[in-house]
Amino acid sequence: MSNPSTVARAVRNLRDGAATLPFFGYLAVFLFLPTVIVILGAFRTRDGVFTLEPMSRLLQPATLQIFLTTSWLSLASALIGAVVGGAAAYALSLTSITSTTRRVFTAVCSVLAQFGGVMLAFSFIAVLGKNGNLTRLLADAFHVVIPGDFLASVPGLIVVYSYFQIPLMVIVFLPAVDGLRVEWRDATANLGGSSLTYWARVAAPILAPSFLGCLLLLFANAFSAYATAAALISQRNIIVPMAIEGAIRNENNAGMDAYAQALATGMILVVALVMGGYTLIQRRASRWHR
Repeated sequence: MSNPSTVARAVRNLRDGAATLPFFGYLAVFLFLPTVIVILGAFRTRDGVFTLEPMSRLLQPATLQIFLTTSWLSLASALIGAVVGGAAAYALSLTSITSTTRRVFTAVCSVLAQFGGVMLAFSFIAVLGKNGNLTRLLADAFHVVIPGDFLASVPGLIVVYSYFQIPLMVIVFLPAVDGLRVEWRDATANLGGSSLTYWARVAAPILAPSFLGCLLLLFANAFSAYATAAALISQRNIIVPMAIEGAIRNENNAGMDAYAQALATGMILVVALVMGGYTLIQRRASRWHR
């Protein structure tokens, strides 16, 4: 005869599991199923015949250059976002958790981290475009000339991407710096350690996994960004998402849709590797937050 407590626990677990079904159903329809379709499409022709030709095109120099450019753009903007956003998160952690300044700052960061696409592109065109306000001010007052195609170049995209990478870093890194306990600094001081000793032997080792995890998250965020670059650049496919869009819109070659799915598969692999590393690092960092 079953123990009543065991039956009650089983019913509770079944009820909790049923509550997650809509979430997993949503993931299956809008994430897993499209991913499977894209991966299968990268290995088939339009007639459904198995082929490796689309995937072999990923090794062509032009395609490799697109992946390298996207990786460089993502890494540079992620490093800028991690360093500047990490410093801002630490400064914010020094304020009271209930202070108005902190609440306003985190609210603004939450909005700016999602600010992208055409609106962000237009904002930068108005400031740093060929006839932007800052461009004309620098030219008139300091004779500093910003190239007219600056925003359509990789350095220009790094500047634009940093706009949403920095606030995103503040949001995701703030819980880690909030986890630094005052007792740890006091214990270091009581043992004769300086502030440098505290940061080198206590704070930095604790924050390093979280910092690296956030850096990987920013990299994946920039690697998959599309709308902002598409609004700033035309007639060129310098990053992977734009190359996918260009292959899908190509009407001269019927086989380009398989190439687009091969590009998407390569992109999925890169993002999956990065997010796998992020998960492993976050698992290690979570030990300090218990």
